Amino acid sequence: MSAYENLLFEIDDRVAVVTVNRPQKLNALNAATIAELTDAFTRVRDDASIGAAVLTGAGDKAFVAGADIAEIRGLDAASGRALAERGQALTRLMERAGKPVIAAIGGYALGGGCELAMACHLRVAARNARLGQPEVNLGIIPGYGGSQRLARLVGEGKAMELILTGAMVTADEAAALGLVNRVVEPGEARAAAVAWARELVGTKPPLALRAAIEAVHEGLSMSLDEGLALEARLFGTLCGTEDMREGTAAFLEKRAAKFTGR
Repeated sequence: MSAYENLLFEIDDRVAVVTVNRPQKLNALNAATIAELTDAFTRVRDDASIGAAVLTGAGDKAFVAGADIAEIRGLDAASGRALAERGQALTRLMERAGKPVIAAIGGYALGGGCELAMACHLRVAARNARLGQPEVNLGIIPGYGGSQRLARLVGEGKAMELILTGAMVTADEAAALGLVNRVVEPGEARAAAVAWARELVGTKPPLALRAAIEAVHEGLSMSLDEGLALEARLFGTLCGTEDMREGTAAFLEKRAAKFTGR
């Protein structure tokens, strides 16, 4: 897609900023927005000029307030499963982009919005943010990975509580649970996330970032022995790169490293 109806896509200094741009609908996710996000994060993955990405929502009321309920209402068993699989494919694409993806959360991040945030590698929340998985109140469960990622981030007991009750948590509560990494003042989440992304792009070696993301995410689905084998393989691969030579030389010479991604 060369242009989007429901997103804004900007690149500045190797950081892509993807903004869900449906503020009149609290940035709710419909099928068209899921398709556009899939296209946008495919570009993030494949475009060598992009080193990191920030995902946010337009306006000051919501990051993404959830699914488009009018669209959900018309689903049956088959179409519901297909929608869940498309959403899961998007969140896996975000996780596996090989580049840091940071959520900038202001206002509501509920349902599919919370699931998109959890698929990001890092999360910055404004103090007015509210996060939760309220799908149970609609007679459904999280469908874009929420039942799996929430437990991995905050533990089974708290995830079960949040999913069974549909309760929301504040940004400070989310930080205490490990659901978000940083809390900033209202209106500052996007700037803080972009600054963090630029710091990673500007100072960290891209091959090591990619390997670290792969080791953590893929290792979570493996046994400890399998995860350790993956870690050793990735560590060995990195030891054969120019970036490792530069990083170790810069450390020993007490200077800033200049990484090239080779």
